[in-house]
Amino acid sequence: MSRIGKKPITLPQGVTATVEGNLVTVKGPKGSLEFKFKPSMKVNVNESEVVVERPSDSKQDKAIHGTTRAIINNMAIGVSKGFSKKLQMIGVGYRAIMKGDQLVISAGYSHPVNLDIPKELTVELPKNTVITVSGIDKQLVGEFSANIRGVRPPEPYLGKGIRYVGEYVRRKEGKTAKK
Repeated sequence: MSRIGKKPITLPQGVTATVEGNLVTVKGPKGSLEFKFKPSMKVNVNESEVVVERPSDSKQDKAIHGTTRAIINNMAIGVSKGFSKKLQMIGVGYRAIMKGDQLVISAGYSHPVNLDIPKELTVELPKNTVITVSGIDKQLVGEFSANIRGVRPPEPYLGKGIRYVGEYVRRKEGKTAKK
């Protein structure tokens, strides 16, 4: 049995969920999100609770049961609190600037890297080496943050690159000269 899938989702204050066919819509103070779930799953909405049930104990139904519940739970959290990820750039000359709806990153290449910011997300630059990505969709925030990190992942010898704040990068010893 899926332990995650069996847990009911408690909706925060001011958040409502509706089900129409196999489409769940969650509305809250920060916006609304929609998710199309597998038609075999059953999603029941009470006053302040959402319960996801699976039709059988087949391998496919077990696999999708917990995932469906987790996605709906993240939607409820997103429309009430929101999600954010913070990245920091470490390296000489590494910086980021905003140009309209684009994030321009200088990360040691011969050219700056331009990333289009999705309309659902907000990107802030408290410093030119710190990037904060926030929004209501957890998957979109994580994906865009990973795209930023992918411009120049942290390398283990000098520690330069773009990393999440608080991320541990295991350092390696460099070459040693023999006499």
